[in-house]
Amino acid sequence: MGEGRVSVGRCRRMFSTPLSSHVGHGEFTDVYDPAEDTFLLMDALEKDVNEIKKLSCTDINPLAAACSVESAKSNGVNIQPIITDLVTGLLPRLQNQVDVLIFNPPYVVTPSEEVGSHGIEASWAGGERGREVMDRLLPQVSSLLSSHGFFYLVTIQENNPEEIMQSLKSSSLQGTVLISRQAGREHLSVLKFWKT
Repeated sequence: MGEGRVSVGRCRRMFSTPLSSHVGHGEFTDVYDPAEDTFLLMDALEKDVNEIKKLSCTDINPLAAACSVESAKSNGVNIQPIITDLVTGLLPRLQNQVDVLIFNPPYVVTPSEEVGSHGIEASWAGGERGREVMDRLLPQVSSLLSSHGFFYLVTIQENNPEEIMQSLKSSSLQGTVLISRQAGREHLSVLKFWKT
């Protein structure tokens, strides 16, 4: 999160791909390179650019947060990441205050032991059904979003996006598949949610 340039305009226009050549190299060797999921999320956010005012980010990995700062700087954007586990550092202060919540979680189906590890695999290891990290955040989304807020979530087919949408519907959140794409063996989707 926080790597792209997002601005508000009167007409829809294409945004250039953000500079990220530093990711995966030098001091950022162990930071996940932008890949198909990153670019799909950027496409989804570009689609909704008129609804998004500004971005900031959180990450549990200080190196990934530093890399996000470098990415932002390389693209003329200023961000101040918060080092925290999911949204722990934001609650209860930001309850019902978040206008835009974007989550590109570790979603790959892996053994549970890989979830939360300290290696690069922590950036993709989602555990059982690829949902162990995701399922920790989902119950908090409704209490975070403002009445006009939006939640964007990257998923793959194995995460069961339909089940996620049904689950959040019980928390008074309406959802839709904003954009989908086949990327190699993965069927990626960005889901969008808002309060009903």
